[in-house]
Amino acid sequence: MKSKIFYIVILLFVTNLNFLFSQEKKFFEFEKKEIQQGAITYKGKINFVKAQSFYLKEDWDSTLVYSMKQLNNNNHKVMSDYCHYFRGVSFFHKKLYKEAQKEFFLVSEKFVLTPIKNFTLGASFLESKQFQRALFYFRLSEKQFIKLNEDNYLADIYTGIGSSYIYLKQLDEAEDYLLKNLSLTAKTQNNDRICSSYINLANLYYEQYKDNLAIPYFKKAYDLSKKIKNYNKKEIASRNMAIVEENRGNFKEALVYRKESEQWKDSLNNQNKIWAVADFEKKFAVAQKQKQIKVLEVENKLKNTQRNTLFFSSIGLLLILTGGVYLYAQKVKNGKTILRQKNKLDELNATKDQLFSIVSHDLRSSVNALKNSNSKLSATLETKNYDELNHLIIQNSSIANGTYSLLDNLLHWALLQTKQLYFNKESIHLYSVIQQIEYNYKPLLLEKSITFENSVSKNIFLFVDLDSLKIVFRNLLDNAIKFSNENGQITFSANEPDSDFCQVIIQDTGIGMNENTIKELLYEGELLAKKGNSEIIGTGLGLQLCKQMIKKNSGTFEIESELNKGTKMILTFPKTK
Repeated sequence: MKSKIFYIVILLFVTNLNFLFSQEKKFFEFEKKEIQQGAITYKGKINFVKAQSFYLKEDWDSTLVYSMKQLNNNNHKVMSDYCHYFRGVSFFHKKLYKEAQKEFFLVSEKFVLTPIKNFTLGASFLESKQFQRALFYFRLSEKQFIKLNEDNYLADIYTGIGSSYIYLKQLDEAEDYLLKNLSLTAKTQNNDRICSSYINLANLYYEQYKDNLAIPYFKKAYDLSKKIKNYNKKEIASRNMAIVEENRGNFKEALVYRKESEQWKDSLNNQNKIWAVADFEKKFAVAQKQKQIKVLEVENKLKNTQRNTLFFSSIGLLLILTGGVYLYAQKVKNGKTILRQKNKLDELNATKDQLFSIVSHDLRSSVNALKNSNSKLSATLETKNYDELNHLIIQNSSIANGTYSLLDNLLHWALLQTKQLYFNKESIHLYSVIQQIEYNYKPLLLEKSITFENSVSKNIFLFVDLDSLKIVFRNLLDNAIKFSNENGQITFSANEPDSDFCQVIIQDTGIGMNENTIKELLYEGELLAKKGNSEIIGTGLGLQLCKQMIKKNSGTFEIESELNKGTKMILTFPKTK
């Protein structure tokens, strides 16, 4: 059981790093100042200016593209240092640690942002499990930040050094640095960071079976988590207390903490959804304002026209006739506008009816499954069968995740139907996107022991909208996992039939489908679709969503499949010129 606690130490260090980089611009104004000064100094270099602009906006893909364009046409050392630094940080945030390390090694030691570079190098080696190298760069960064008198970065450096020593089984040294981290974070009076320090120390002591030292820190972290707004920290603190109480045999208390942990986890998911909805509402409000401005402009033009018509009416019969023709044209135009609005309203009502039909049909089964599972959960609580209880909790989580995926597809489908989804086509590195999708679905692949292979060339760049491409890949990979057997295989590959387009092939060894099912799935006129296997029925909404998003990206979609021999999904997209 204590191995779970040790795993949380590593997760928590990653959480600390994410928190650190989200605050990096606040802590180090000199970094932002130096980057902006570089843009002023080399303002004639368009690619460099775009690279630094996207870097400050944390648009890592665009940063990688424009920094590489600048490097291909550059022989200036300082500008090269900036570009390699931008690329190193971008690769780190995209979790491509080997690429990040290669870029950082190309930055000279005289570069002004070298302390941050060394710290990020240490973090990348820690993530790559190269602990001695991580220690080397953390210590180098420590010396540099001591000269700068920056306690915020020192606190996280000490966390990194402590975590490295934990992996190297040098627990006394790890304790020393984690205590230094606690001492520095206590000065900040930042409850979020202090809570992380408590959990790190508690996990260290708990791994050494020093329960008398560990449990008070777990309790402090749990109490402090009630004062912070970070749902992730709240969930970790509650889960730690649940594991502690389970190890102590206090299963009732452990169950209370476990339920609280799941509640915070659900709250975190809900918060992310609320942020997405809020962003959509903001964009919608801007669009509405722009529409109101255009209406006012039209109204002003109409008023001016009417005023001019009255002014010139005294000139003669000819101008009166002209004014009559104009008014008649306006009437016809208004009539056409009303007709278009009526047709649009009819389309929206039809879309609404389809959405209600899907919600009532598909969510009912998920809610019913959750209801039955909760009934079993209550019965299991009475029998105190904790293995079955854990299984039911995992089952409830799977049902909730499936329902969430359905709702996410419904939202994007509705946005497409109402033409409110924004598309921004840009140059996208295909291999990196597939690698990120694989990372997101790793738990589902491991659950069914499915082998995943990304055999796409690292030299392929597509000209598409990134968000919609991710939605397409997620839906198709989710289907491939769902309809694959245990110990199956899923492969992403690519062909380049010509210089303008690239074929992306998603192949699985699952149950496959017959010709009738393929035709039904590819048919554009129907939203609902039924799979060939009578026991596996779905709306086909995810696939319909994929087809429309592929079409929006100027792509094509084909399916090749045989029963019990697997399925091939063939997608064609334009390449970056």
